[in-house]
Amino acid sequence: MNIFDILGPVMVGPSSSHTAGAVKIGLVAAELLKDRPVEAHIYLHGSFASTGIGHGTDRAIIAGLLGLYPDDIRIPKSFEIAKKEHLSFSFENTTIKDAHPNTALLCLKGESGREIEIQASSIGGGRIMINKLDGIDVNFTSEKPTLIVHNIDQPGHVAEVTSMLSHKSVNIATMQLYRDKRGGYAVMVVETDQSIPMEAIHWLEHLEGIIKVTYINTEDKEIRQD
Repeated sequence: MNIFDILGPVMVGPSSSHTAGAVKIGLVAAELLKDRPVEAHIYLHGSFASTGIGHGTDRAIIAGLLGLYPDDIRIPKSFEIAKKEHLSFSFENTTIKDAHPNTALLCLKGESGREIEIQASSIGGGRIMINKLDGIDVNFTSEKPTLIVHNIDQPGHVAEVTSMLSHKSVNIATMQLYRDKRGGYAVMVVETDQSIPMEAIHWLEHLEGIIKVTYINTEDKEIRQD
């Protein structure tokens, strides 16, 4: 823990979890979509559902989808901005089994037709956890450079990714592996201590059996997904 964890984030209030964290959920969701959001169906669970409106959670998530940051004074006016930006949205309360109390499920569609479903939670102090992507568990915070590799579940892909990172002198902080079934759809989530060179991301994208590669580096405010 550092002093910023104790003091909390620089933000527009009233709540670090219900407001600042909600903005970050919207921001990361839009980055993962890799498209300008034009349609958003958002489902609020637990405390987000019961007290979120009073804390501005709904406006905060929309603000993040629009690219606003937690300290942006325009957050309370995000609905009006969304209308000008032609972003249509809806909110509904729901119950998600075994989810953190401050959880939102976002079903997004971009202007090019790209769609994504993201489940994320605000875990306090403005920090978030991305729990699921398109129904598959992932569990990453986006605080470190994060590489997400969607691939066919077959031998060799983990070795290709780890060898590439070693070759580029990038240290792995955490690595998580998920699959829907043997030989089916698999996801690798790799958080690193250093940024990953973009030429390495390009190399991964063209490997046989790789379906999609997403790279998030919130420190540099960059993302790539193909």
